[in-house]
Amino acid sequence: MTVPEPALVVGPTDPPLLPWTIGQALENAARTWGGRDALVVPGQGVRWTWAGLAERADRLAAGLLALGLEPGDRVGIWSPNRAEWTLTQFATARAGLVLVTINPAYQAAELDYALNKVGCRALVLAPGFKGSDYVGLLRSLAPEMADGVPLRAARLPALRHVILLGDGAVPGTIPFASLTEGADPAALAAVAARLSPDDAINIQFTSGTTGQPKGATLTHRNILNNGYFAGLGMALGPDDRICAPVPLYHCFGMVLGNLAAVTHGACLVHPGEGFDPLTTLRVAADERCTAMYGVPTMFIAMLDHPEFDRFDLSTLRTGIMGGAPCPVTVMEKVLDRMNMREVTIAYGMTETSPLSFQTPIDAPLDKRVGSVGRVHPHLQVRLADTDGNTVPRGATGELLTRGYSVMQGYWADPDKTAEAVDADGWMHTGDLAVIDEDGWCNIVGRVKDMVIRGGENIYPREVEEFLYRHPAIQDVQVFGVPDPKYGEALCAWIRPRDGKTLTEDDIRAFCQGQIAHFKVPRYIRFVTEFPMTVTGKIQKFAMREVMVAELGLTPPRTA
Repeated sequence: MTVPEPALVVGPTDPPLLPWTIGQALENAARTWGGRDALVVPGQGVRWTWAGLAERADRLAAGLLALGLEPGDRVGIWSPNRAEWTLTQFATARAGLVLVTINPAYQAAELDYALNKVGCRALVLAPGFKGSDYVGLLRSLAPEMADGVPLRAARLPALRHVILLGDGAVPGTIPFASLTEGADPAALAAVAARLSPDDAINIQFTSGTTGQPKGATLTHRNILNNGYFAGLGMALGPDDRICAPVPLYHCFGMVLGNLAAVTHGACLVHPGEGFDPLTTLRVAADERCTAMYGVPTMFIAMLDHPEFDRFDLSTLRTGIMGGAPCPVTVMEKVLDRMNMREVTIAYGMTETSPLSFQTPIDAPLDKRVGSVGRVHPHLQVRLADTDGNTVPRGATGELLTRGYSVMQGYWADPDKTAEAVDADGWMHTGDLAVIDEDGWCNIVGRVKDMVIRGGENIYPREVEEFLYRHPAIQDVQVFGVPDPKYGEALCAWIRPRDGKTLTEDDIRAFCQGQIAHFKVPRYIRFVTEFPMTVTGKIQKFAMREVMVAELGLTPPRTA
């Protein structure tokens, strides 16, 4: 009898890993493709070449150092997609400052936690976004802003510098445009010469089952190489123009976008501050883009837009679709109506920089919708059972990955790091997968109780712990249910305290301004008990079945 091959795959080792820091990659881009477009943001009238972007990044980096910031200091950025976001990413990397990416949807409680968890010394922020007054929210945490600069706030003890984008003047903030005044290029050169590819350069927050966000700490080597290999997977080159309506605060935008571009000389095109299907279509056509990024809901919104046929998308050929399973019908339309014959499907997680798998550009349709492709270069992946043993090909196991892409760790949280990355260097993703005999991987479920809504990861425990703060809530359970638009939607079952009465509007009002909009449960039910096992373990699957039946929900069809 033939013994099944183990579910262990090893990526190719050619080409070799890039030995650069992100700043060195930008220098290389300026030398190699200096006169070509690097960044185009039509809404801001920005059209920078690689030489121009590198020059601006160096001036900004020197300006940040002139504030007294030092390599290793954390600099937060809280802004939607703008040219200054990309500029700040390259400038902080050039100066050895650790960029802390903050979700534009965050509200006061989440901002407070993020800034204090990693001890941000500076914060770059936009005035606001989608009705959120960023300056007002920050001032609610730090009323001492009125006292001028540098900031000395009791609630944000590490924060010293608040740097404001735009043209407005706000007490306690430094105008972004003024940072380059009096900066010393020699000081930057001295700092840049000491940087290592293994230095931490980025912290991205990712929640866990404990409910408290954890700061995944990533190095130059982690994210620069992941962007490079993602670009190789799409056969990117200096003639490519990437339309990237995905958020920059997430790996999708800043790694698969900015860093894929800088390592291949491609141009990044940002259609707007946030995703709008009509604007994205118009910009992609006007800029003759060759690649498009997005989660399935973005592609659905563009394809279903009544003005879709007005736009010439004949230059599109490739891109990345990720963040959620892709319905078969959507992929067929992307290949046909959007001309993206070489579009790729990708799988990853923040802690792995992010990608571990990607479909080849010539993969057949069934592989693009029925798998997440093959393992990336310089990585090992295996599937393990509950005892840690590698399962055979074709069997289900938890996906573990090892290699250059695995994070340095969770910031200031060695216990959580040890839970995620074992002594042998394997990152335990919490995702259940199957690897077939040819090495193709299919994600079939999640060990961790995570909900993916339109590409946004939501961890029910985090939402539960927030809702527990409500004085009238006795107990709460949060879980995902199928949603035809977003893939999944959030549902909360709530047990009110004895004698207390609650309404759905009460719950939504409690969430308003405190947690991101996508974490607010769409469905809310008030119950007297939860389904449990005889040992007292709550059965979320049973709750999900009740809601699916009650609401008449069906998951999107996938291959």
